[in-house]
Amino acid sequence: MHRRWHKTGLIVFAGVMLAGAGRVQRQLNHQRADPKLGLTRIAPLENAPPVLAFTTVALGGFRGLIANALWIRANDLQNDGKYFEMVQLADWITKLEPTFSQVWIVQAWNTAYNISVKFPDAPDRWRWVQRGIELLRDEALSYNPREALIYRELGWFFQHKLGGNLDDAHLYYKQSWAVAMTNLFGGKGPNFEELLNPTTPEARKRSSEVREHYKMDAGLMREADQLYGPLEWRLPEAHAIYWAHAGLKHSKKKDLITLRRVIYQSMQVSVLRGRLVSISPLRFGPDLDKAARASAAYEQMIEEETDLKYAVGVAHQNFLREVVYLCYAHNRLAEANKWFALLKQKYPGAVPAELTVEEYSLERLAGQMGQAGHDRIKAILEGLLIQYFYALAFEEDDRADGHDRLAQQLWNAYMVRVKHREKVLALPPLNEMKAKVLDELLEPGGPLSPTLQNYLRSRTGRPLPPPAGQKAPENTP
Repeated sequence: MHRRWHKTGLIVFAGVMLAGAGRVQRQLNHQRADPKLGLTRIAPLENAPPVLAFTTVALGGFRGLIANALWIRANDLQNDGKYFEMVQLADWITKLEPTFSQVWIVQAWNTAYNISVKFPDAPDRWRWVQRGIELLRDEALSYNPREALIYRELGWFFQHKLGGNLDDAHLYYKQSWAVAMTNLFGGKGPNFEELLNPTTPEARKRSSEVREHYKMDAGLMREADQLYGPLEWRLPEAHAIYWAHAGLKHSKKKDLITLRRVIYQSMQVSVLRGRLVSISPLRFGPDLDKAARASAAYEQMIEEETDLKYAVGVAHQNFLREVVYLCYAHNRLAEANKWFALLKQKYPGAVPAELTVEEYSLERLAGQMGQAGHDRIKAILEGLLIQYFYALAFEEDDRADGHDRLAQQLWNAYMVRVKHREKVLALPPLNEMKAKVLDELLEPGGPLSPTLQNYLRSRTGRPLPPPAGQKAPENTP
């Protein structure tokens, strides 16, 4: 009898406990669903493949233990340089833990950086670089749409892997991307109105490809172009800016300084070589018209940044210091003086007060001989050559000789410095660069008046243009 009452009491007690647990569970579920608390991701994965749906549901909490074991093994493989073997493990981990952003980042980096350079041919490398971009853009963001680090890494791939020059195949990457974007947009740049409101079959196809294949939002593209442009969408820097801008819009309010760095660093590169002269052969030029918009972007980010305003301010100061001597080198003296005055006003002590803009620019130019990279040196050289031809046109022969000598010294110093990677980083011969700059100065509607153009032709041995209504002889050099 006593044992019967004892069992009955235990059953009643268990029932009370279960009822209490149910009440507590409802409260816990309510708290877990509160996005402000950020305790867990309870929303189901959308458009997940069957294998991912199975592993995330059937394995339950055990998938975390399995993912940890695979992650340890993947780290060992990376330390041993076994990158191909690591690809499969990383793929399994992403299927077990699709919201573990660090695995996506490591897998994409391994694909685009470590595996790509194992191949000697540029087209093979490009396929692996594209695969790294696709992992982040097409897969990682679909499961982690608010993760700032993924947006940052995607922007960095465009800024550094495609836009930089550390990879021997970087020119192939840039040219391949420029061709793809030219085909996508049907010309030099996107027609945002057409992308947003397509009315023809061709426009609908283009809009769909932008959205479905490249995963870009035409509205955000237009917004980024208005804020930081007009951008040259055939160059990778525009896409670095786009993905960083998308991250600032969508990601959680942390790690935003990394996204801002991608934007202002890409804006700086756009000023240095943001003008696409031709795709085949691939030729760039500086775009100093973007300097005002780039400076405004710096100031906007200083205003928006809450924790690291000083860091963005230092970057802005360095940008202004560079724009001053670039404008001077390109004979845009009024702009050089304007930027020099702004530099002194916003950052007192950044330059000695007694220096003139010319003295400062020449000191800065001389200091670049031993440290500047390919894009910066090329922009400086083109500016010096513009100065050289302007001086010739105005019969300032001593000044012309000075710019010519400085250009030759800068070219020689740079070529000596990069002789170990001359095949990748070499500049065109200086005479070839001179001819290119002269061609641009002599184009109809260029910066020189027709009278000065003709005088410059006579001083450089170029033939005069034929009279109006006549064609130049076919054998004219």
